[in-house]
Amino acid sequence: MKRFSISALSYTFALAMLALTGCKKDVEATSPTGTVALEFEQTVGADGLVLDTKTYTTPAGDQFRIGIFRQYISNIVFTKTDGSTYAVPESYYLLDAAKPANQHLALSGVPVGDYKGLTFTIGVDSARNVSGAQKGALDPSNNMFWSWDSGYIFTKLEGYSPQSTTSAITYHIAGFKKPNNTIRTVSPAFPSGTTLLVRADHNPEIHLNMDVMAMFVGKPGVAGTGDIRFNTMPDVQSAGANAVRLANNYAAGMFSIEHIHAN
Repeated sequence: MKRFSISALSYTFALAMLALTGCKKDVEATSPTGTVALEFEQTVGADGLVLDTKTYTTPAGDQFRIGIFRQYISNIVFTKTDGSTYAVPESYYLLDAAKPANQHLALSGVPVGDYKGLTFTIGVDSARNVSGAQKGALDPSNNMFWSWDSGYIFTKLEGYSPQSTTSAITYHIAGFKKPNNTIRTVSPAFPSGTTLLVRADHNPEIHLNMDVMAMFVGKPGVAGTGDIRFNTMPDVQSAGANAVRLANNYAAGMFSIEHIHAN
């Protein structure tokens, strides 16, 4: 009868475990993924957002036009029906009303599965605020960075209003330190009975409405929100209580999911 030494058996066992580990890594590396598109439709109340030429009226009766509207969306997370989550890596995007193409985000590498929720940040997280000059959407050349205060502008709206004491309205919302932190995380609800089905062979699309009017309208029952009047608050360009109020407003009412296309 052929005998095996303990050392030989240990060596054989180690080789087997290495082979199994290698197989596991191969399976993980080839796990199926799909692409999810986020389509943002920018509106002002019931009307589409048109820069420079269209006049809008707030519920409080103030008229205004918009010349610039930009906003950061980041840290996108999908939640599966089983409660597990997938965080999209390096998800930092600048939505600019002057550049319609960048309002369509194609998020590749999303694990195949059934999803019930979407969460994202309005703004840029504190870690990136203190990381110095960066590239892509976070490049300071996008004019969304306060060089004098070393931080990103999360939302920028500039325009005109006859009710403003200077005729101009200027809102640069930023700040990531307490008590004036204006980073906001939102989870707009999926339409009732809707599930996001991510598959390798088709690309679903989430269509979101982005209502800029929400910046100026308080939401009943939501603490920290309130109507903005252009004659008393035409200009906010520093981290402070007024910036917090504007951020609370748009976090409470700006984003909604209209529908999800299976594609």
